[in-house]
Amino acid sequence: MIIRQMALGPIQANCFILGCEKTRQAVVIDPGDDADRILTSLAGDRLTVVHIINTHGHFDHVGANKRLKETTGADILIHGADAPMLTQLSATAAAWGLAAEDSPTADRLLEDGDTISFGTHTLKVLHTPGHTVGGICLYVEHTQADALQKAVFVGDTLFAGSIGRTDFPGGNFDTLINSIRTKLFTLDEDVTVYPGHMGNTDIGVEKRTNPFCGMG
Repeated sequence: MIIRQMALGPIQANCFILGCEKTRQAVVIDPGDDADRILTSLAGDRLTVVHIINTHGHFDHVGANKRLKETTGADILIHGADAPMLTQLSATAAAWGLAAEDSPTADRLLEDGDTISFGTHTLKVLHTPGHTVGGICLYVEHTQADALQKAVFVGDTLFAGSIGRTDFPGGNFDTLINSIRTKLFTLDEDVTVYPGHMGNTDIGVEKRTNPFCGMG
C-alpha cells in the first residue's frame, strides 16, 4: 500500500494519501489545506481518489474538501455527529484569524465498525469521541515487502506523547481517555500510529509511556 504524508496549512495538520498499488485507487484522509499539493502527489503516483475521509470536522482537517471534491468527484465521508461542522468552516476558521471554505455536505455518514474499501484494501472505522463528538480513527492491515503491516490513522485523538485537546465545543477529557484505552490501546502494540499533527508513533510506546493516557 502506498502511504503519503504531508503537513498542510498554517496549523500543519497531517494529511494522508493511501493508495492501492494494484488498482491505483486511493483515499485522502484529512485534506486540511493546499489542495494543489494533494493533487500533485496523487498525479505523481497515478492515483484516482474514490473517498475523501475526515477523521473529524475541525477546519484544519477538512479545509480542502471542497476543491478536492470538485476536482476528483470523490465522496466525502465523516461521522454523522461531526457532519454539521462541514458547513461552518469559514466561521470557525475566522475565529482563529484564518480563512477556510465551507465543505460540501457529506456523501456518507460513518459509524463505529463501518468499513471503507479502496482497491484491494479495507479501512475499519473506530469511533473515538472526546476531541470531538464524532471523531474517528481508521485501522488497516496491509502487506509490505512480504510482511504484515498494521496502521491506525487517529486524527487528533492521540499524539506521540500527548492527546487531542478537549477544550473545544464537543470535547470531553474523560471521554477521550476512554476512547483511547478501549479502542486504540486494545490494538496490537506494533500498530503504527499516524496522528493528525506532528510525528508518528506506535501503540506500544503510547500505551507504556504517554503521560495522559498511558497504562504503564
